[in-house]
Amino acid sequence: MTFLSYAYRFASNFVFLALVYFSLNFLEKYEQRVVVSILVLIYAAMHAASALRSFYFFQRIERLEIEARRLALAAAEGPNAAAARRQIVTDVSALRHAGEIKSYIDLLFLALVILLCIAKIVTN
Repeated sequence: MTFLSYAYRFASNFVFLALVYFSLNFLEKYEQRVVVSILVLIYAAMHAASALRSFYFFQRIERLEIEARRLALAAAEGPNAAAARRQIVTDVSALRHAGEIKSYIDLLFLALVILLCIAKIVTN
């Protein structure tokens, strides 16, 4: 299921990149291309800021995982409780890693969109 979510994220970002590419190529007038490019750049900047902010969130989650592992080792309540805590920490770690990979995919495609928009603004 994780790889399916990566494929969906890749496909949706690729469709966005293709949409931006074709919309910028089909505009005849330079002024229209510049306006559309600037609007897409604003959207990409906001989305990139959100993706970068999520890395701060994932860093905080990683600190909580480390603290939870430390506390699980210190509190020896029994084998069942320790195993349950260990499973929860493992699941959270897997979800955090998947979220980081998705953010990297988003940032890759946003960088491509930004390069495309800047290229369309610079060229006449």
